[in-house]
Amino acid sequence: MANSRLRGLTWWMKWAKKEWAIAAVGFSLIVFLFTLISDSWSRRDDSNLNNPFDLTHTHDLVDLTLVRNAKNTGAFCLDGSLPGYHFQKGFGSGSNNWLLHVEGGGWCNTVSSCSSRKFTRLGSSKYMESPVPFSGILGRDPSQNPDFFNWNKVKIRYCDGASFASHPESEPKNGKSLFFRGQLIWEALMDELLSIGMSNAKQALLSGCSAGGLATLIHCDSFRELLPKDTTVKCLADAGFFLDEKDILGNRTMRSFYNDVVHLQGVAKSLHKDCVARMEPAKCLFPQEIIKNIKTPVFLVNPAYDIWQIQNILIPDASDPHGNWRNCRLSIHSCNSSQIGILQGFRNSLLKALGEFQKIKEGGMFINSCFIHCQTWMAEIWHSAKSPRINNMTIAESVGDWFFNRKAVKQIDCPYPCNPTCYHLDFTRG
Repeated sequence: MANSRLRGLTWWMKWAKKEWAIAAVGFSLIVFLFTLISDSWSRRDDSNLNNPFDLTHTHDLVDLTLVRNAKNTGAFCLDGSLPGYHFQKGFGSGSNNWLLHVEGGGWCNTVSSCSSRKFTRLGSSKYMESPVPFSGILGRDPSQNPDFFNWNKVKIRYCDGASFASHPESEPKNGKSLFFRGQLIWEALMDELLSIGMSNAKQALLSGCSAGGLATLIHCDSFRELLPKDTTVKCLADAGFFLDEKDILGNRTMRSFYNDVVHLQGVAKSLHKDCVARMEPAKCLFPQEIIKNIKTPVFLVNPAYDIWQIQNILIPDASDPHGNWRNCRLSIHSCNSSQIGILQGFRNSLLKALGEFQKIKEGGMFINSCFIHCQTWMAEIWHSAKSPRINNMTIAESVGDWFFNRKAVKQIDCPYPCNPTCYHLDFTRG
């Protein structure tokens, strides 16, 4: 079993080098990784936990539904298949409340990478697994999801490669069969959800992980506009606050990548007009700029040492040709003191980027010091006896207090390694 997990980890690392865009650690890929290497997690004390996350209980399996009117509106995945979602009906006091969670999974920035993505669940509904488990923020167990357990819940599958912001005008005209229909998918999904009851929502929370967290920020205000004025509407982005930060060699790797995504897939049309008028569109795809224009209340869940951002923004493969950072990229426990200092600088950049947002009264945040990526999708991290905490508050408790206005929530953790409740992803363990 250990050998099979190691082979799976090796496969992922090679895949990431071959196709950086497809191998982005987003919601879908993390699900796969956790099922494959669940015993590679560790606490701060370096104890080797025996499968701390039990994926076999306290969640429901929910079938995939293809969007009915997608064909008529031209809302297709990258390969031309119909987009999909998973819907679980609410009950009791949650019957008229809706929680949407947008799947993550990176982006594609070239015709080649988008073409490769067509043969995965991140580019085609033909490869989407069904049913899928609902847990964490989507869970139906009140002990693990106390505030949202009985709401109508939707997991939105991600298959366009640009955080639901691509446009067909940019589709290649060279014979390559690629559909850039992210914005159309979003609109078709919203129309269908409104038709099955969301139009009567009393409360609604749009959430998402990684690239889905970015999609949440992009579409937050338009989601608010779809619902009645007296509906309470808020948005939650989990690990979606990607930084416009230089890598260790001083290159703007992420900005260059976003620039390719924006121009390839026509993303600028989905970004805020004022921002695009003031600066290059690629900069407007970064959350630091997006949140300046969002009017709807937003909550940000983000690790200060986001493993995806450290591996792809701060220390991408090309910035470490001699492998000096290899072990540190795989486990924060393997970083030497000078490397930790650079990671602390990355944390400082995150806090600086959040400076103006911290002043927004309706905004909330949970910035912990964990070496991880998305944190809302698993019950054990979202809300359990083992959950990461700041000031003895779990992520679920913090989000609930913010959403229901029980109290202001601006949780910012002390620097690594001060928080013993953190889970740190560790790829160095076999």
